[in-house]
Parts: sequence; C-alpha cells; structure tokens
Amino acid sequence: MSEKRDYYEILGVSRDADASELKRAYRKLALELHPDRNPDKEAEASFKEASEAYQVLSDAEKRGLYDRFGHDGPRGGGFGGGFSNMGDIFSAFGDIFGDMFGGFGGGSRGPARGADLETRVELTLAEVAKGVAKEIKVRRRVACDDCSGSGAAPGSSRERCQQCGGRGQVMHQQGFLMIQSTCPICRGEGTIVRKPCPTCRGSGLKLAEEKLQVSIPAGVEDGSTLRLTGRGEAAPGGGQPGNLYVTLQVAGDPRFERDGADLHTQIALSFPQAALGATLKAPSLDGDIEVAVPAGTQPGDTLNLRGKGLPRLQGRGVGDLVVHLRLVVPKSLSPEQEQSLRAYAGVGGDEVEPPSERGSFWRKKRK
Repeated sequence: MSEKRDYYEILGVSRDADASELKRAYRKLALELHPDRNPDKEAEASFKEASEAYQVLSDAEKRGLYDRFGHDGPRGGGFGGGFSNMGDIFSAFGDIFGDMFGGFGGGSRGPARGADLETRVELTLAEVAKGVAKEIKVRRRVACDDCSGSGAAPGSSRERCQQCGGRGQVMHQQGFLMIQSTCPICRGEGTIVRKPCPTCRGSGLKLAEEKLQVSIPAGVEDGSTLRLTGRGEAAPGGGQPGNLYVTLQVAGDPRFERDGADLHTQIALSFPQAALGATLKAPSLDGDIEVAVPAGTQPGDTLNLRGKGLPRLQGRGVGDLVVHLRLVVPKSLSPEQEQSLRAYAGVGGDEVEPPSERGSFWRKKRK
C-alpha cells in the first residue's frame, strides 16, 4: 500500500492556512474532481483523498492531532479515517455542495448550518499553570424571540415549498446526466415564509451579545484552539448552530522561557559562590524558591528542579524548572577585594596584570 500523502499538500495550502483558505482550496478541487464531471476511478480516488484531507484540517481538534502525530493522530483520537463511499462525502459536506457547487451530490440538504465564529483570549503564564475560567463576550446571531426562529410572522408558520415538494432539491438534465441541485425557491430548506416576521424580516435571526464562561485547562500552549460546539451563530430554519473557536494567546513572562511543559530561568552568581557553593533564590511560578548551588559550579551549568514547570495536558504530569547559572565578573573591585584576589592568583600561580597606578594610589592612602 502506498504511503498516504500530506493533507496540506493534497489541498495545496500552507500549514498555517486558515478556515477560509482551506474551504476555497477544497471547493476548487471538488469542482475539478467531482464524479459528475470526471466519471473515472482515478478522479474519484482523488476526490475522496481531497475530501478526507478537508475533513481533518477543517476540524480544529482533528487538525491539532494531525499536526502533532501525522495521519495516526486523528485515528488515535477516535475519529476514524476517511470516507467509505461517495454518499458519506455528500452527507458530510452537504452545505458546501448545496451552496457552492449548485447542489452536486444529492440528498435533501435541509436547513443550513449556522456560521462558525472565532475569538481570542489572553492568558498569563500563571493562569496556564493552574487553569482558569474566563468570561468572554460574543456577538452572534441567535433565534428571533418573536417568531421563535421560524422567520414567520406571529400567528403564521412556514409552508412547504411547492417547487421541490419540501425536499429542498430539484432535478434537471445536463446532457446524459440527471443533476440534483438546490431548490432556487426555498434555497434547500424545503419550506418558505409567506408572511415574514417584522422583527427579523423573515430571517429568523437577530444579533445579540452574550457572555460565556470558558473553562481553560492547565498547560495549554500559545496559539492552541478550544472548540465550543453549538456556540457559533444560529442557523435559519432551525438548522444546526455553528461552533465557536477560541484561540488562546499566552503572554510572555520576562522571568521565563517556555519549552513545552518545561520552564527555563536564569540566576547570577559570583566567583566565590560558584567555587565554594551557595544557597540562592530563583524565580518560580509559586514565587521565589531557594536552590542549592554546589561547590565547583561552572559557567553555563544548570540545575533541574523536577515538577516546578507547567502541567501537561490531560493530566500527564508536570514539567521541570531549569535554572541556568550565569557567572558574573565584577567590573570594579574595592582595594580589599583586589588584594585578596591577587593573593588567590598568586597562590595558584596565575599570571595577572600588575596593579594600576590608581590602585596603588588607593592603597597608599589607606596606609
């Protein structure tokens, strides 16, 4: 069996492509490869391949698993792999084929799905360490109160579309093929509004601002996304609401550099502390902590404090705090310090510069 191709390569997009870019790329391929236009097995296989790629990359959770673990990621996450037949594809992407491709593919489309929404939430590193609940404000379309989302004026109701008989799809002939497309009268919903609701003008929707509580787990990465199912925009005609995608932005902390669940920090120490050992303070997410610097520490050495980093997602332990030790050489010395250091150099046989005139002056003044 040949190795599966990269999903981004299949759709011809970069790895940072957003949802609209993915949709455009899939739409273009679907038009080129659709079985009604290319009735051969090779085109059908390519169509299924492109549909599988879009199915994974258009879903934030599946895409995250794929980016981290490749093709095994979505399967390991319990999402299966690919489509068994063409009907599965048309069912999964009915809104795309109905709205964008003139209804290629078949089946009653029914009420359209509501649009997805995106928002951003900023977090501090301390919030990432503990997990946090954030309140966010979202402006979205919700069902109209006056007509309960039907779009019909109070006292009336939606009526079955006579053009398609309530199926939402109509058939027409194109050459030797019978093509099923979205009904132009009801736009695939199967029903129409004779007397529109005056409040929403028949759309069934109104704009509202809502406050939502978002529970953010500990250990999230900068740029990761949470999906809130059904918290996007409502759909006209009682269709499935869209999702809300919350992108997490983790603010930098000048004390630390993050590497996954591990944190790196730096403390300064003098030559005597490095040579003789010392107990110093280092920053941590829980405040300053004492660290024991062993005697004979060399410049660039590190101390690894286990379990003092960030939690890993899904309860898989806690990272470490890595303390980098930076040797600081003083730029000036007092006469006593210089005298002691020269004595140390003399005992060790180290060659050093002779005392400066300024240094001799200060020593003479003290005699």
